[in-house]
Order: sequence, then structure tokens, then C-alpha cells
Amino acid sequence: MAAIPFQRELRFEYGVVEQVAPLIRRVIARNPGPFTLHGTGTYIIGHGEVAVIDPGPALPEHVDALVDALRGETITHILVTHTHRDHSPACQLLQQVCTAPSYAFGPHGSGRANSITGQAQQQMGLEEGGDQTFQPDHLVRDGEIIQGAGWSMECVYTPGHTSNHMSYQLRDSKTLFSGDHVMGWSTSEIVPPDGDMGRYLASLEKLLARDDAVYWPTHGPAIHDPKPLVQAFIQHRQAREQQILDCLRQGLQHIEPMLPHMYPDLPERMYPAAARSTLAALIHLQQLGKVCCTDGAQLTGRYELL
Repeated sequence: MAAIPFQRELRFEYGVVEQVAPLIRRVIARNPGPFTLHGTGTYIIGHGEVAVIDPGPALPEHVDALVDALRGETITHILVTHTHRDHSPACQLLQQVCTAPSYAFGPHGSGRANSITGQAQQQMGLEEGGDQTFQPDHLVRDGEIIQGAGWSMECVYTPGHTSNHMSYQLRDSKTLFSGDHVMGWSTSEIVPPDGDMGRYLASLEKLLARDDAVYWPTHGPAIHDPKPLVQAFIQHRQAREQQILDCLRQGLQHIEPMLPHMYPDLPERMYPAAARSTLAALIHLQQLGKVCCTDGAQLTGRYELL
């Protein structure tokens, strides 16, 4: 499988405001981990009257750093890419000290298009990362324009990582804030039932048809040549699906025995995440009519080729 051209974060400091472009500042939350890299990057757009993109996890010290950075300025908009607990919970804390309304596609699960039952969802424990409390003040849709003082944002609906994932393009500079849809250090985690591999791949194809010049993801460095990376992500997922089909041809009909074949260099402690990604790919293969599951799409299901 070809290597994906990830990019490297050259420097960062927690709680420090970094000017990364003329209209863009970033503050990184202290929530590093295997799915957040160094932590959540919260973006400040504009000067004087500003927007905040992805306020981050519910860490008071992170919100304090944002507020300190913006003394003498006014937050007029809070834009949320999606409702995972490292992205949206700090919105509530931030709105305790400012009057800015929040903007997002909708609450967690609001764009869901798949049909996994609530019982299966509970058995798999797949919604533990969702922020179930976030309710945006304003719902936004694909192509909608949000105007601020000296800046203008286009809403770009990119479901897949979550059903409500919205990216935002700073229009003058063609800068896309890609949330977790496209990151410069890792592929996005797709976790059913809210994550959907088919929609994720369609959203990547959608980005290939756009003219964005640079991406700023919520985790990791800027992506200055985005299209080759987006294409590599598509090819990576297609290769994973081919691996699954090969495993099924070899008689491996459950996810657990597939993992050592598909991820030979992955530490076993990461197998649960790999299993969820494999489930997402199997659901997509079912949608394509290539695979069936005799006992319902779930982590312990038995899968067969069609």
C-alpha cells in the first residue's frame, strides 16, 4: 500500500496564539492523544470583530487562553465543524463570556443517513466520542455564506467522519478549514453508525472538484498542496476495501481475524479503532453490493462475498 504524503508540524505551543496567516490565528488545546495529535487547534478569523472555529474540548484553561488572546476584540461568530468532544464542548464555556451565536450543520447525528439500529449501536459503544449536548444557534447548509467584519466564509458540507461535518472556506484566500475530514498527519477515523465510509469518500471527491488553495485542519499542520493528499486518502480507503475482499476470499469472515492481515505493523492496543474502521468499510462494501452480513452489520458479524 502506497505511503500517504502526510505533512509535519514544525512547531507549536499550548495556549499560545500563533499568527499562521494574515487573517488567521491558532491556539492549540492541551488534549494530545492518538486521535488528536498535539491537540485541538482552535482558529481565530479576522481582527477586532472575529470568528472562532472549533472552540475545542471543555478545558477551562483553553477557553481562558482564547479569551486572553482576544482582549479588546469581540467574538461575533462561533463556527463548529462537527460534534466530537474535542471540537464543540468549549462552545458552551465560551458563550458564558461572550454573546456570539454558534453555527453548525446541526446537533450530533443530525445528518445521519445509515440504518444501524439503536440496539446494535449500544452494543458496539460507538457514540462515546459524540458531544450529545451541543445545539447550534444557527443551522447552516452547503454553499451558505457567513459574513463577518473583513472576512467571508463559505460552508462546505463534508459528511463522513460524522454526519454533521461542515468545513468552511475563507473565501478571499481560498483557505479551507477542513476539521477532521482531511488532516495533515493521519487519515480520518470513520466510526459507524454516525461515521459513513461511502459519504466520506464522496466528500473527498467533492473536494477534488474545488479550487481550495490550502487546508487548515483542526489537528496537525496546514496542507499547502491538498489535492494529492485527498487523492491519496481515496486510494488508501480503496486499497483497504480490496484487502477486506481478499480476506473474505481466504475464508476470514469476521473482523477480528482480518486485522493482523490488514494492519501487520499496528500495535494491538489500536485494534479496536482499526476494527471500527474495518466495519465502516464493510458497510460500504455492502452498499456497493459486494458483501453481505448474515447477522447484521456489526463488529462481531459474519461477512460473505456476493
